[in-house]
Amino acid sequence: MTSTWVTNAISEINADYQRSADTHLIRLALPGFPGIQLYLKDESTHPTGSLKHRLARSLFLYGLCNGWIKEGTTIIEASSGSTAVSEAYFARLLGLPFIAVMPASTAKRKIEQIEFYGGRCHFVDSACEIYAASEMLARELNGHYMDQFTYAERATDWRGNNNIADSIFRQVSHEPHPVPDYIVMSAGTGGTSATIGRYLRFQGHDTKLVVVDPQNSVFLDYWQHRDCSLKSEVGSKIEGIGRPRCEPSFIPDVIDEMMRVPDAASVATMQWLESQLGRKVGASTGTNMWGVLQLAVRMREEGRSGSIVTLLCDSGERYLESYYNPAWVNEHIGDLSPFKAEIARIISIQG
Repeated sequence: MTSTWVTNAISEINADYQRSADTHLIRLALPGFPGIQLYLKDESTHPTGSLKHRLARSLFLYGLCNGWIKEGTTIIEASSGSTAVSEAYFARLLGLPFIAVMPASTAKRKIEQIEFYGGRCHFVDSACEIYAASEMLARELNGHYMDQFTYAERATDWRGNNNIADSIFRQVSHEPHPVPDYIVMSAGTGGTSATIGRYLRFQGHDTKLVVVDPQNSVFLDYWQHRDCSLKSEVGSKIEGIGRPRCEPSFIPDVIDEMMRVPDAASVATMQWLESQLGRKVGASTGTNMWGVLQLAVRMREEGRSGSIVTLLCDSGERYLESYYNPAWVNEHIGDLSPFKAEIARIISIQG
């Protein structure tokens, strides 16, 4: 029998959802691509500032409805930052303790936001260590390990119910090309790409799902070879995306194409995008946008018109000490100039 506390908790999350508006779809006008419309779905406008707000809401509802989260349950999550920020928000909403297990290199601003929402952080040296440390804490505290990397793909209803794919298609319905040629997405857990890929098939859309993957991530190699034993000794330098192991929520068969994106390309594109939008975005958005530009070039060369949609995952204000700090970029990412030159070349060519 469902307890009164769980019933009230679910009602509280649903009420919070009703207080939030949908996120904007921004059209990016680039004269070098006539007949090709480019869009960014701005997930930075969620209450916790990122795409992961949707995931955190779904994971809490999933845990509550499965009987895993009860009154007083300590919530533990393995996260490089944004998911933990969003889960800390919902844990505070329900009056639950929250612990984020994350690499010590996580952006300082994300750590501050987790603590702002009443959560605390447990640091490990490497991204590879977050799983075991989370499981250990859950056992020691008799808590619930949320495990976004396992449950992200199943916690969201991909058939509709205002998921992100459904929202995108409602928003483009009055645009010149209401069925996008491509949706471009980077993968962290793989949950969002699974939701979008499944939705496209369920609705019968011809849209292709293209997943972009940063350096040091095994997702692209897994997609190509289906070898789930693949592991990377180091974690991705693009926070929130790319993984050093195959994650259960990454569903390769719903993906039409994957691209490897160099870290310097992600950061260069992120910085260029600031000049187009008038505000800063995170590096994962740079990864997404690099993929969009490659596909737009392909369409232009083939003489095709159409549209491409990608995600603006979070605000760049979280990364002022890293991706927007020239000294940090020089040390950790390297020379951006070849990719900045390539972007300038791409957008200056007239179709």
